[in-house]
Amino acid sequence: MTEAQTTPPMDQAAAELFADKVGGMLNGGAVALMLSIGHRTGLFDVMNGLPSSTSQAIADAAGLNERYVREWLAVMVTGGIVAYDGATKTYRLPAEHAACLTKGAPLGNMAVYAQLIGMGGAVQDRILDGFRDGGGLQYGEYPHFHAIMAEDSGQTVVAQLFDTVLPLAPELPGRLEAGIDVLDAGCGSGRALAAMAKRYANSRFTGYDLERDAIDRAKQAAAGLDNIRFETLDLTGFDEVERYDLITSFDAIHDQKDPAGVLARIWRALRSRGIHLMQDVGGSADLANNLDFPFAPLLYTASCLHCMPVSLGQGGAGLGTMWGWETAEAMLKAAGFDAPERTVLEHDPMNVWFVSRKE
Repeated sequence: MTEAQTTPPMDQAAAELFADKVGGMLNGGAVALMLSIGHRTGLFDVMNGLPSSTSQAIADAAGLNERYVREWLAVMVTGGIVAYDGATKTYRLPAEHAACLTKGAPLGNMAVYAQLIGMGGAVQDRILDGFRDGGGLQYGEYPHFHAIMAEDSGQTVVAQLFDTVLPLAPELPGRLEAGIDVLDAGCGSGRALAAMAKRYANSRFTGYDLERDAIDRAKQAAAGLDNIRFETLDLTGFDEVERYDLITSFDAIHDQKDPAGVLARIWRALRSRGIHLMQDVGGSADLANNLDFPFAPLLYTASCLHCMPVSLGQGGAGLGTMWGWETAEAMLKAAGFDAPERTVLEHDPMNVWFVSRKE
């Protein structure tokens, strides 16, 4: 029997529908890259404060080159982001679109995450090497990474830190007010820790991160505060005993070389009645459970291009972004936390929060 006789006939209509879908993906990817440029240049914020304007007026307001701005605007118009009046050749960012594309946007600034597309493209050749040899990358190979993570932290952690995040452990605000020792394990650019240090003058704060660039940013964020310190430290070598009353880890554990080992060392570093407050991506460890999870393709892409490779680059297991809340919960219990409390905030279904207490 020939191959032609065993291969099912192609459904032409289904094939054309899928080709249209792929075309839409290509357009979407191009627009996403330009969303990143609009964010990085400040064009969205500038347009949010302007009436319908010419490309020259927009460029002048942003301090940018008109020719580049005009070409960017063409993408925004054809991508359905910016409104265009052909008669007057003017452009306008509708308020409904600015609501998720500008600084302090009421729906969150989603253009922040568009930067991941450009960052991924910048390391594509190195990722291809990883597909062939199984190797990983180092944090320093990712352009603009810490700035992106700082913006993400500003939205998902810092903006809701005092009203929502810390009260997940109801006793925490009062204990911080009275004065306790706090560690942020994997502090990144230190915005959350600096915000706490500023608010709770009686408490003492320490931040550890693997990357010197992140620590340099953190020190700038904490300038003028005398109850906070930062140190460049690989958490794989973190080994302190009963030193802290609160340890936080915001979107940091799954990137580690040895996540289970880090969580065990966090448990050991806590004093009696100590609390570990942990944020991570809230997807499941089971792919079948993530088919409708918000931004699952973007998160798996971030995993393949960043979170998994940086763990592998340290000689780690490469669990990746979507290691799953089940995995996180099991590791917390194995580390010594008997009853971690898991919360998904209604306004933020992408993340999961664990409050774990050391008795």
